Amino acid sequence: MRFDLVDLRLFLYILETGSITHGAARANLSLPSASARLRGMEDTLGMPLLERGRRGVESTPTGDTLAHHARLVLGQIERMQGELGEHQEGRKACIRLWTNSAAITEFLPSPIGRFLRDHPNVQIDLKERQSSETVKAVLTGAAEIGIISDAVEHGALQTLPFAVDKLVLIASRDDPLAQLASTTLAEVAGREFIGLSADSALQAYLGERALMAGRTLSFRTHMRTFDGVCCMVEQGAGIGIVSAAAARRYRDTPGISTIELADSWATRQLLICMRDRDAMPRAEKALVEHLAGL
Repeated sequence: MRFDLVDLRLFLYILETGSITHGAARANLSLPSASARLRGMEDTLGMPLLERGRRGVESTPTGDTLAHHARLVLGQIERMQGELGEHQEGRKACIRLWTNSAAITEFLPSPIGRFLRDHPNVQIDLKERQSSETVKAVLTGAAEIGIISDAVEHGALQTLPFAVDKLVLIASRDDPLAQLASTTLAEVAGREFIGLSADSALQAYLGERALMAGRTLSFRTHMRTFDGVCCMVEQGAGIGIVSAAAARRYRDTPGISTIELADSWATRQLLICMRDRDAMPRAEKALVEHLAGL
């Protein structure tokens, strides 16, 4: 059984893009060459690695196993290159960090900015994902570090506290909701919302919580940032749910009122998660300790 690094990278690119064509392009291979490599891997194993689904190609159970080990192998090589790169001018270690919406917009920019300033030979590949996806990514090696909500099961991962994220409802000052001290998502689910982009982790999280309450949310439009949501709400276009940290920036704005969400899930402890802190390369361990304030 002989798979080279090109085979392993190609297979992961195919899974990431959901397409053999796009995976081949990511790997800088022609489609015939990529298809031949994929067939060679399947012939070697005697089992299919991919099957076609509604959203493109998906891995079989055998493919899942290969992907897990491919990430470990390639991740170890990247870590080796990163640590060796610390001794070479111009070479950078790359840390893959997956996180949820609130952390990426409200809590991470400043500490990551300071870390990158103090570590010129490090770059960070930052991705916004739901906490459940992040847990899986760190467990399988697709990411080295994650920021997750304590509401999700994190299995064997090690965790450190990062921040407290509280979600609040915002409405324009002339909206009847502005007179309330607190409410629940179920009580306002019939209203029209201004939301984050449909692919954001928070948007998916709120949709799940609404479904659990037997409701669905209606959105007039979607914005890329919490600040965009706040601006739209200030104009009376709808109501929104944002991080309390974002709402505080608009506390003195005449057109916005903040209403507490009484739902227990609205207050979340954000955790830094990793597989094994003691076994982490120097740059990754330094980032974890920086974010945790150690």
